[in-house]
Amino acid sequence: MAETKKSRRKKSGAKKNRLPMIVALVLIVVIALIGFGSRLVEKYSYSKETVDMDQYYGVGEGEFVILLQNDRLQDRAFMKSGELYFGLDTVKKYFNEGFYADRNEGKLLYTTARDTAVTLFGTKEYTDKNGSHPTEYETCYVQGENIFLSASYVKRFTNYEWNVFDRHIQVYTMWGTKQTMEVVKDTQLRLEGGIKSPILREIAAGELVELLEEGEDWSVVKTSDSIIGYVENKRMDNLSAVTQEPVTDYVEEEYTSVGLSEKVILGFHSIGGQGGNVTLDAMLAEGNCINVIAPTWFSLTDNEGNFRSYASDWYVESAHSRGLQVWGVWDNFNHRNETGAEVDAYQVLTFTAKRQKLVRDMVDTTLELGLDGINIDFEGLGAECGEHYIQFLKELSVVCRENGLILSVDNYVPLNFNQYYRLDIQGKVLDYVIIMGYDEHWRGSGDPGSVASIGYVSGGLDRTLEQVPAEKVVNALPFYTILWQTEGTKVTDQYVTMNNLKQFLEDMKVQLVWDETTCQNYGEWQSGSALYQIWAEDEESIAVKLNVMNARKIGGVAVWRLGYGTPEAWELIRGYGSL
Repeated sequence: MAETKKSRRKKSGAKKNRLPMIVALVLIVVIALIGFGSRLVEKYSYSKETVDMDQYYGVGEGEFVILLQNDRLQDRAFMKSGELYFGLDTVKKYFNEGFYADRNEGKLLYTTARDTAVTLFGTKEYTDKNGSHPTEYETCYVQGENIFLSASYVKRFTNYEWNVFDRHIQVYTMWGTKQTMEVVKDTQLRLEGGIKSPILREIAAGELVELLEEGEDWSVVKTSDSIIGYVENKRMDNLSAVTQEPVTDYVEEEYTSVGLSEKVILGFHSIGGQGGNVTLDAMLAEGNCINVIAPTWFSLTDNEGNFRSYASDWYVESAHSRGLQVWGVWDNFNHRNETGAEVDAYQVLTFTAKRQKLVRDMVDTTLELGLDGINIDFEGLGAECGEHYIQFLKELSVVCRENGLILSVDNYVPLNFNQYYRLDIQGKVLDYVIIMGYDEHWRGSGDPGSVASIGYVSGGLDRTLEQVPAEKVVNALPFYTILWQTEGTKVTDQYVTMNNLKQFLEDMKVQLVWDETTCQNYGEWQSGSALYQIWAEDEESIAVKLNVMNARKIGGVAVWRLGYGTPEAWELIRGYGSL
C-alpha cells in the first residue's frame, strides 16, 4: 500500500527529534574524553612550579645560609664591606674551637703550641711574638652580644674552604671521595622526589652533580652551586668517583712534651708554712721510692693573679741532691682556707692581663727556684670558668714549653658534670694529666661510702684514656679513708690516715671484711644510737688499684699525701714503678 503523506511526515519528525539527542550524546562523550585526557595530562605532566628561593633560604640582605659539607646549619654568615664573617659560636662549634674572646679587654686570642696571636675587636691587625701584622679587613667585630670573626682571619689558623653564592655559602672542613653523575638531558632539580614537586633550578645537559643519596626513581644530588635537591635517575648517567683535594694552607705546630723516661712516682708534700719545709727528710724517709716531689707552696691570694709562696731554695737543692724532680704546686684554695680571704679564680682567669701576669710570675718563680715543673691544682671551678681555665693552661703551656718545664694539672675523676675541665685539650697541651682518683664520697658530703672504690677508679681511668694519651696519665691514690658516723638523719665524718688505720681499728676492736664490690676492707659497728662505717684504704686496696693502673699502661702514680703511708704500701708502689 502506498505510504501516505501523513505517515512520511511522522517518520521525518521522529528523525529530527533523535538528532539533538545524538549530538548531545556525542558532546557528552567528547567532553568526558577531554576531561579524562586532561586528568591524564595533569597526572603525568611535569610541574612547572618554581620554589621562591628567598623564602627557601629565609635570609635578609647581606645574610647567608651556611651549608657545611652537605648539612644546612641553623647558623648564619654575614657580609660586611665585602668580607665574610661567621659568629664566634659558629666558628668554635664547626670550624676551630681554639679561638678565645676576652670581652673584658676587647680581645680575640688564638694560642698555638708556641705562641698566642692577639687582635683587638674592630681592628685590622693582629700581633704575635713576631710583631704586628696588618690585614685588609676587620679581623673581628662586636654587634650587640655577638662577636663575628672574619672568614679570612679564621683561615690563618684553620684548614677549611668556602664559596659564596647568592643566598648561601658552601663550607668544607673535610675532604674525601665523592660520587658524581652527568646530567644527560636538560632537566630540573626539584625540592622533593616526584614530577609534581616544585623546581629549585634548571639543570642543563652535561652538568655534573654530586650524588648524595641514590633512590629507586629519584636521587638526592648537589649541584655545582651547592643546591641540594632531587633529580630523576633516568636523566643521569656515568657514575664516577672523584677524590677531593684537601685544603692544607695551615700547618698546626706540634705540641711537644717534656716527660720522665720512667714512670712518674709523685708524692704530694703538704706544706702549710715555711716551717713545713724542714719535714722534707721525714717525708723522703717514708716515700723513699718517689722520683718527683710536689710541695704545696703557692696559693692565689687575690683576684689580680697574685700568690703567696712558702718556697725554699734549700728544699729544692736537697731534693735535687737525692735525684728527685720538684714540681711546685699552685692552688686556688689554701690561702683562703688559711686566712678566710675570698679568692675568685673566675675574676683572674677571664682577664687576659691577669692571666698573663700569673703565667709570667709562675714561670719566673719556677726558674728562679730551679724547679723542674709546675703543677696546677685549681679546684672547685664552675662550668662558667671552663673555657677561661683552658685558655690559661694553653698560655701557660707555651711558656713552659719554651723553658723546658714540665706542666702537670690535677683533675677530678671525669664525670658528666665536670667535662668543662676538657681533658681532651689538656691531653694535647700538657705533659701530664693527673687524675685525683678519690673523693668518690668526700668529707662533708653527708653521703657515707668509699673514698675510692675500684669501679670508680677504673671507670675514671677508662674515661680519661678516651681523651688523653696513656703515657701522660697519672693516677693519684688516697693514703687515707673516712670514718662515717650516722645517727638518724645526721651524718658526721673524720679522716683516718693509712698509717693510723691499724691502731684505730685495734682501739675500736673492729675486724674488717673484704668487700669484692669496692675491693676494699669494710667494717661497720654500732655504738649507742650511732652507726659507724669505714671503707678502708690499705695495702690490699692499693694493690688492686695498682694492678688496674698497670694493666692500662698509664704514665705513673701519685700519692696524696706524703706522711700518710705505710712501709707496705710504699713497697707496693716501688714494685709498680719497676714494672
